Amino acid sequence: AGGIATPADASLMMQMGMDGIFVGSGIFKSSDPPTMADAIVMATAHYDEPSKVAEAMAMMEGIPMKGDELETLEVRLDQRGW
Repeated sequence: AGGIATPADASLMMQMGMDGIFVGSGIFKSSDPPTMADAIVMATAHYDEPSKVAEAMAMMEGIPMKGDELETLEVRLDQRGW
């Protein structure tokens, strides 16, 4: 669906002037939710410090939420609903 899935995403939103961010499955469906949450919080708090954002990105190496291949979906998003 799209949204905040990485610390860099969180940092970018803050740089664009948001006063906060909302995360969900990007954290909870990762292989290590506590580390992913810590990394996103760090990047949000230090969004204007590239070295801290890079450190936050390094914390989550190899743990992002797994996506779905379009070909494996039974019903595509554009075909759902009424």
